[in-house]
Amino acid sequence: MPVDAISLEVFKNMFISVSEEMGVALQRTSYSTNMKERQDFSCALFNPAAEMVAQAAHQPVHLGAMPASVQAALQTFPRGLRPGDIIILNDPYMGGSHLPDITLVAAAYTDGPDGKQLIGYVSNRGHHSDVGGMAPGSMPLSTELYQEGLIIPPLKLSRGGRINHEVIALICRNSRTPDDRQGDLAAQIASIRVGEKRLSEIAERYGLDETHEHMDALLDYSERLTRRRITEIPTAPTASTTTWTTMA
Repeated sequence: MPVDAISLEVFKNMFISVSEEMGVALQRTSYSTNMKERQDFSCALFNPAAEMVAQAAHQPVHLGAMPASVQAALQTFPRGLRPGDIIILNDPYMGGSHLPDITLVAAAYTDGPDGKQLIGYVSNRGHHSDVGGMAPGSMPLSTELYQEGLIIPPLKLSRGGRINHEVIALICRNSRTPDDRQGDLAAQIASIRVGEKRLSEIAERYGLDETHEHMDALLDYSERLTRRRITEIPTAPTASTTTWTTMA
């Protein structure tokens, strides 16, 4: 089916709904005040090229940097992510923000004639209230990154659906609030599983090719809108055209 204005709107809202449902799952299953009450988390959906396709109305500071974290995760594991794999990271030099913001990334697949076929990626980022460091809350007046807390490079939190509990234990052991860390990480994992399932359902219902076509069309549409809006920004006055008013 060719992409038209109606089908694009339908797919756009389906993609957004995946991100929104991920956020609902994360909030309802989280433990800490940061995530359950303050809703300091974000969820988004990416195409196979790790380009953000849709996001929920969550935290802009998370969503702006999240694509770099997804790309860093895929670069660290160049053979790709298998079904059930989840990558965890918080390194600010790999797309993170500050260390309390921990990101999870996973791939969503659908069944094809030659086996599992990649649909895209789902990701979430949540602010954990303490990941170690020199001060409670892990947001000290520090002079170097190492004082802020535990730095997590891209690691496999889950392999083929089997959770790596050693990674969770390491994070919890470095936190002043380990129970909250364990609960919030479990909530992020649950959110990722919801995203995988919902994205797979879209591809199974409409087909992989059509799903990818609408992902690409949505990015093209967003680019056109952005470029048009930029052209509408008034030109700033130059020094030669500026009139200054002086006071007597």
